[in-house]
Amino acid sequence: MAKQKSTVQVQGTIGNLTFFKSVDGFMVKAKSEISREKIFSDPKFERTRENMAEFANAGSSAKIIRLPFTALLQSAADPRMISRLTSVCLKVLKTDTVGSRGTRTVAKGDLSLLNGFDFNNKGIMSTTLLAPFTVTFTRTTGNVQFDMPSFVPKLGMAAPRGATHYQLQLAAAAIDFSTATNMSVQVASAISPWDNNPVTALSLTASLPANSTFPVFVVLQVQFMAQVNGSNYALQNGAYNACSIIHVDLP
Repeated sequence: MAKQKSTVQVQGTIGNLTFFKSVDGFMVKAKSEISREKIFSDPKFERTRENMAEFANAGSSAKIIRLPFTALLQSAADPRMISRLTSVCLKVLKTDTVGSRGTRTVAKGDLSLLNGFDFNNKGIMSTTLLAPFTVTFTRTTGNVQFDMPSFVPKLGMAAPRGATHYQLQLAAAAIDFSTATNMSVQVASAISPWDNNPVTALSLTASLPANSTFPVFVVLQVQFMAQVNGSNYALQNGAYNACSIIHVDLP
Protein backbone atom coordinates (compact mmCIF):
# COMPACT_ATOMS: atom_id res chain seq x y z
CA MET A 1 0.00 0.00 0.00
CA ALA A 2 1.36 3.42 -0.96
CA LYS A 3 0.52 7.02 -0.14
CA GLN A 4 -0.55 9.53 -2.79
CA LYS A 5 1.81 12.49 -2.96
CA SER A 6 0.42 14.28 -5.99
CA THR A 7 -1.11 17.74 -5.54
CA VAL A 8 -4.27 16.25 -7.13
CA GLN A 9 -5.77 13.64 -4.78
CA VAL A 10 -7.73 10.82 -6.46
CA GLN A 11 -10.44 8.52 -5.10
CA GLY A 12 -11.81 5.51 -6.97
CA THR A 13 -10.44 2.73 -9.17
CA ILE A 14 -8.27 3.19 -12.24
CA GLY A 15 -7.15 0.00 -13.94
CA ASN A 16 -5.88 -2.31 -11.22
CA LEU A 17 -5.23 0.51 -8.73
CA THR A 18 -7.68 1.64 -6.04
CA PHE A 19 -7.34 5.18 -4.66
CA PHE A 20 -8.96 6.01 -1.30
CA LYS A 21 -8.82 8.32 1.70
CA SER A 22 -7.91 7.02 5.17
CA VAL A 23 -6.93 8.54 8.52
CA ASP A 24 -3.35 8.50 7.17
CA GLY A 25 -4.29 10.58 4.14
CA PHE A 26 -4.88 9.61 0.50
CA MET A 27 -3.67 6.07 -0.21
CA VAL A 28 -3.41 3.72 -3.19
CA LYS A 29 -3.35 -0.07 -3.37
CA ALA A 30 -3.33 -2.71 -6.09
CA LYS A 31 -6.67 -4.31 -6.88
CA SER A 32 -6.83 -7.97 -5.84
CA GLU A 33 -6.67 -10.57 -8.60
CA ILE A 34 -8.60 -13.08 -6.46
CA SER A 35 -12.37 -13.06 -6.76
CA ARG A 36 -14.70 -12.99 -3.77
CA GLU A 37 -16.30 -16.24 -4.95
CA LYS A 38 -12.96 -18.04 -4.94
CA ILE A 39 -12.11 -16.85 -1.43
CA PHE A 40 -15.43 -18.16 -0.10
CA SER A 41 -15.40 -21.51 -1.92
CA ASP A 42 -11.85 -22.65 -2.69
CA PRO A 43 -10.46 -25.10 -0.07
CA LYS A 44 -7.09 -23.36 -0.39
CA PHE A 45 -8.59 -20.32 1.33
CA GLU A 46 -9.99 -22.16 4.35
CA ARG A 47 -7.52 -20.45 6.69
CA THR A 48 -8.43 -17.10 5.14
CA ARG A 49 -12.13 -17.73 5.77
CA GLU A 50 -11.40 -18.67 9.37
CA ASN A 51 -9.40 -15.48 9.88
CA MET A 52 -12.17 -13.43 8.28
CA ALA A 53 -14.81 -14.98 10.55
CA GLU A 54 -12.80 -14.26 13.68
CA PHE A 55 -11.97 -10.73 12.61
CA ALA A 56 -15.68 -10.13 11.94
CA ASN A 57 -16.53 -11.35 15.45
CA ALA A 58 -13.88 -9.09 16.96
CA GLY A 59 -15.24 -6.12 15.02
CA SER A 60 -18.86 -6.75 15.95
CA SER A 61 -17.91 -7.36 19.60
CA ALA A 62 -15.97 -4.08 19.69
CA LYS A 63 -19.10 -2.30 18.48
CA ILE A 64 -21.23 -4.02 21.15
CA ILE A 65 -18.78 -2.82 23.81
CA ARG A 66 -18.75 0.76 22.47
CA LEU A 67 -22.51 1.26 22.19
CA PRO A 68 -23.39 1.71 25.89
CA PHE A 69 -20.73 4.40 26.19
CA THR A 70 -21.52 6.36 23.03
CA ALA A 71 -22.35 9.56 24.93
CA LEU A 72 -18.92 9.58 26.57
CA LEU A 73 -17.02 8.60 23.45
CA GLN A 74 -18.43 11.51 21.49
CA SER A 75 -16.15 13.78 23.54
CA ALA A 76 -13.27 11.39 24.19
CA ALA A 77 -12.13 9.13 21.37
CA ASP A 78 -9.28 9.26 18.88
CA PRO A 79 -9.63 8.49 15.13
CA ARG A 80 -8.06 5.05 15.55
CA MET A 81 -10.10 4.03 18.58
CA ILE A 82 -12.28 1.53 16.70
CA SER A 83 -9.32 -0.27 15.12
CA ARG A 84 -7.44 -0.28 18.44
CA LEU A 85 -10.43 -1.73 20.29
CA THR A 86 -10.94 -4.34 17.57
CA SER A 87 -7.29 -5.33 17.92
CA VAL A 88 -7.70 -5.90 21.66
CA CYS A 89 -10.91 -7.84 21.01
CA LEU A 90 -8.94 -10.12 18.66
CA LYS A 91 -6.53 -10.84 21.51
CA VAL A 92 -9.49 -11.64 23.76
CA LEU A 93 -10.97 -13.92 21.08
CA LYS A 94 -7.74 -15.89 20.84
CA THR A 95 -8.04 -16.82 24.52
CA ASP A 96 -11.31 -18.68 23.81
CA THR A 97 -10.47 -22.28 24.74
CA VAL A 98 -13.86 -23.70 23.66
CA GLY A 99 -14.37 -22.78 20.00
CA SER A 100 -12.36 -24.19 17.12
CA ARG A 101 -10.37 -21.98 14.77
CA GLY A 102 -12.82 -19.78 12.89
CA THR A 103 -15.59 -20.18 15.48
CA ARG A 104 -13.85 -18.62 18.50
CA THR A 105 -15.62 -15.57 19.95
CA VAL A 106 -14.77 -12.59 22.10
CA ALA A 107 -17.62 -13.44 24.48
CA LYS A 108 -15.95 -16.74 25.42
CA GLY A 109 -12.47 -15.28 25.75
CA ASP A 110 -10.77 -13.53 28.66
CA LEU A 111 -12.70 -10.25 28.71
CA SER A 112 -10.56 -8.96 31.57
CA LEU A 113 -7.91 -8.15 28.92
CA LEU A 114 -10.08 -5.13 28.06
CA ASN A 115 -9.53 -3.66 31.52
CA GLY A 116 -7.43 -0.51 31.20
CA PHE A 117 -8.30 0.15 27.54
CA ASP A 118 -8.02 3.88 26.74
CA PHE A 119 -10.60 5.11 24.24
CA ASN A 120 -8.56 8.25 23.65
CA ASN A 121 -4.83 7.86 22.99
CA LYS A 122 -4.40 11.63 23.46
CA GLY A 123 -5.82 11.38 26.96
CA ILE A 124 -4.37 8.34 28.73
CA MET A 125 -6.11 7.75 32.06
CA SER A 126 -2.96 6.70 33.96
CA THR A 127 -1.20 9.96 33.06
CA THR A 128 -4.29 12.18 33.38
CA LEU A 129 -5.84 11.10 36.67
CA LEU A 130 -2.93 10.85 39.10
CA ALA A 131 -4.97 10.81 42.31
CA PRO A 132 -5.77 7.30 43.62
CA PHE A 133 -9.25 5.84 43.32
CA THR A 134 -11.06 2.55 43.85
CA VAL A 135 -13.93 0.97 41.96
CA THR A 136 -15.99 -2.02 43.04
CA PHE A 137 -18.96 -3.86 41.61
CA THR A 138 -21.31 -5.90 43.78
CA ARG A 139 -23.15 -8.33 41.54
CA THR A 140 -25.83 -9.23 44.10
CA THR A 141 -26.98 -5.61 44.32
CA GLY A 142 -25.86 -4.34 40.92
CA ASN A 143 -24.11 -1.35 42.50
CA VAL A 144 -20.93 0.11 41.03
CA GLN A 145 -19.06 2.21 43.57
CA PHE A 146 -16.32 4.70 42.64
CA ASP A 147 -14.39 6.41 45.45
CA MET A 148 -11.60 9.00 45.53
CA PRO A 149 -10.08 10.35 48.73
CA SER A 150 -9.54 14.10 49.16
CA PHE A 151 -6.98 15.48 46.71
CA VAL A 152 -5.62 18.71 45.22
CA PRO A 153 -6.85 18.97 41.59
CA LYS A 154 -3.68 20.53 40.16
CA LEU A 155 -1.60 17.79 41.79
CA GLY A 156 -4.01 14.93 41.17
CA MET A 157 -4.87 15.69 37.53
CA ALA A 158 -2.82 16.59 34.48
CA ALA A 159 -5.03 19.00 32.53
CA PRO A 160 -4.52 20.36 29.00
CA ARG A 161 -3.65 24.00 28.40
CA GLY A 162 -6.60 26.31 28.92
CA ALA A 163 -8.52 24.07 31.33
CA THR A 164 -10.12 25.77 34.33
CA HIS A 165 -12.62 23.09 35.44
CA TYR A 166 -13.15 19.34 35.29
CA GLN A 167 -15.87 16.73 35.73
CA LEU A 168 -15.77 12.98 36.28
CA GLN A 169 -18.33 10.79 34.56
CA LEU A 170 -18.87 7.15 35.47
CA ALA A 171 -20.72 4.70 33.23
CA ALA A 172 -21.39 1.00 33.62
CA ALA A 173 -22.99 -1.61 31.37
CA ALA A 174 -23.98 -5.25 31.67
CA ILE A 175 -23.51 -6.59 28.14
CA ASP A 176 -25.16 -9.61 26.51
CA PHE A 177 -22.93 -10.43 23.54
CA SER A 178 -25.31 -13.11 22.24
CA THR A 179 -28.10 -10.60 21.60
CA ALA A 180 -25.96 -7.46 21.22
CA THR A 181 -27.96 -5.75 23.97
CA ASN A 182 -27.02 -4.07 27.22
CA MET A 183 -28.28 -2.46 30.40
CA SER A 184 -26.34 0.71 31.13
CA VAL A 185 -26.27 3.65 33.52
CA GLN A 186 -24.25 6.87 33.75
CA VAL A 187 -23.62 9.31 36.61
CA ALA A 188 -21.47 12.42 36.92
CA SER A 189 -19.74 14.48 39.58
CA ALA A 190 -20.24 18.20 39.98
CA ILE A 191 -18.15 20.46 37.76
CA SER A 192 -15.22 21.60 39.93
CA PRO A 193 -12.35 24.09 39.57
CA TRP A 194 -8.98 22.72 38.53
CA ASP A 195 -6.95 24.61 41.11
CA ASN A 196 -4.75 24.19 44.18
CA ASN A 197 -7.58 23.96 46.70
CA PRO A 198 -8.12 20.50 48.23
CA VAL A 199 -11.47 18.91 47.39
CA THR A 200 -13.41 16.62 49.68
CA ALA A 201 -13.58 12.88 49.06
CA LEU A 202 -15.68 11.98 46.04
CA SER A 203 -18.06 9.03 45.68
CA LEU A 204 -20.13 8.06 42.66
CA THR A 205 -22.63 5.20 42.60
CA ALA A 206 -24.17 3.66 39.49
CA SER A 207 -26.87 1.02 39.85
CA LEU A 208 -27.34 -1.86 37.39
CA PRO A 209 -29.90 -4.69 37.69
CA ALA A 210 -29.11 -6.99 40.61
CA ASN A 211 -27.75 -10.49 40.00
CA SER A 212 -26.89 -9.91 36.35
CA THR A 213 -25.50 -12.96 34.55
CA PHE A 214 -23.60 -10.85 32.01
CA PRO A 215 -20.10 -9.34 32.05
CA VAL A 216 -20.06 -5.80 33.42
CA PHE A 217 -17.83 -3.03 32.06
CA VAL A 218 -17.15 0.17 34.00
CA VAL A 219 -15.87 3.26 32.16
CA LEU A 220 -14.55 6.52 33.62
CA GLN A 221 -14.20 9.80 31.77
CA VAL A 222 -12.25 12.84 32.96
CA GLN A 223 -13.65 15.81 31.08
CA PHE A 224 -11.89 19.17 31.02
CA MET A 225 -13.45 22.51 30.17
CA ALA A 226 -12.86 26.24 30.29
CA GLN A 227 -15.30 28.35 32.27
CA VAL A 228 -15.98 31.86 31.00
CA ASN A 229 -18.49 34.10 32.78
CA GLY A 230 -20.19 31.11 34.36
CA SER A 231 -20.51 29.11 31.13
CA ASN A 232 -18.50 25.94 30.47
CA TYR A 233 -16.86 25.31 27.12
CA ALA A 234 -15.34 22.05 25.88
CA LEU A 235 -11.63 22.20 25.12
CA GLN A 236 -10.84 21.35 21.48
CA ASN A 237 -14.02 19.24 21.36
CA GLY A 238 -12.69 17.02 24.13
CA ALA A 239 -9.56 16.00 22.25
CA TYR A 240 -7.64 15.49 25.52
CA ASN A 241 -10.38 14.06 27.72
CA ALA A 242 -9.37 10.72 29.24
CA CYS A 243 -11.89 7.87 28.92
CA SER A 244 -11.02 4.32 29.90
CA ILE A 245 -12.39 0.96 30.93
CA ILE A 246 -11.44 0.92 34.62
CA HIS A 247 -13.10 -2.34 35.70
CA VAL A 248 -14.36 -5.57 34.10
CA ASP A 249 -16.40 -7.97 36.21
CA LEU A 250 -17.13 -11.46 34.90
CA PRO A 251 -20.11 -13.57 36.08
